Amino acid sequence: MISVSQLTKVYGQTLAVDHISFEVAQGQIVGFLGPNGAGKSTTLRMLTCYLPPTSGGASVDGLDIFHQSEQVRSILGYLPENVPLYTEMKVHEYLDFRGRLRRMDRSTRRRRMGYVMDRCWLKSVEHKTIGHLSKGYRQRVGLADALLHDPKVLILDEPTVGLDPTQIRETRKLIADLGGDHTLLLSTHILPEVEAVCGRVIVISGGKIVAQGSPDELRNSRKMSARVLVECRGPAREVEQALARVSGVGGVELLDGQSDHSMVTAALRPKEGYDIREEVARTIIQHGWPLREIRLEHATLEEFFVQGTANQAMGRA
Repeated sequence: MISVSQLTKVYGQTLAVDHISFEVAQGQIVGFLGPNGAGKSTTLRMLTCYLPPTSGGASVDGLDIFHQSEQVRSILGYLPENVPLYTEMKVHEYLDFRGRLRRMDRSTRRRRMGYVMDRCWLKSVEHKTIGHLSKGYRQRVGLADALLHDPKVLILDEPTVGLDPTQIRETRKLIADLGGDHTLLLSTHILPEVEAVCGRVIVISGGKIVAQGSPDELRNSRKMSARVLVECRGPAREVEQALARVSGVGGVELLDGQSDHSMVTAALRPKEGYDIREEVARTIIQHGWPLREIRLEHATLEEFFVQGTANQAMGRA
């Protein structure tokens, strides 16, 4: 549905997007993840035909973003990070106006307006002036506008900015529900958002794609591993040395506890294919150190994100 090939954008001497390529299949919800300034919004503006690429190209449903931009826009719904709205209009007036701009007939406009106001929780404010609404409600109006013409593809740039926790949960549920009927590309730097709704993730940093795959694939990649957290009372260095000798332990990091016989917290990295918990527990008990806790902590997408973007930053330094 979305095909990107060597897409590049240069501003003066700044390379904002650096020859990126990726595919988004029909009906997928794909997270476009990266830190602020990574090139996410610039990429989305090129895909939505708001910015021309410096080189490379992309297509949406087989339509070229440069040569067929008007057709591309007709099948896209776009929610920018900062939603441009006519603040003097009432909500229902604005959506009606946007429908007329898209050449939707009256009956279709009315039907779709009712649908999007219901899905975006705008019924209670449909007769209020947009300029009097909170930032969260304005974000909902922008999302309703993006959905109004029932687009094949939705591109959402930071869709939960300005929403309160309840609204964030509702918006994530809406995005998840829209998958399948629509193809979604969701730009965000909020990791729980990606894990909650996205079946696939593209990680961008410094204008380059540093990884892509499902959240599980990224968590389980070679750069990532689970760790075992151990908390016991004993001399920190002796505890560290004893745990390092346990079969299957690839590394030990002391997180807390430096003085003799204090409470020690250690993070152990198991070697691939090893479950070290039982042997670790036996080792601690044999040394007579009181064991308070031992638990397996699975790798997180946050850890991958931090590692991936940090490595990219080091590569640029």
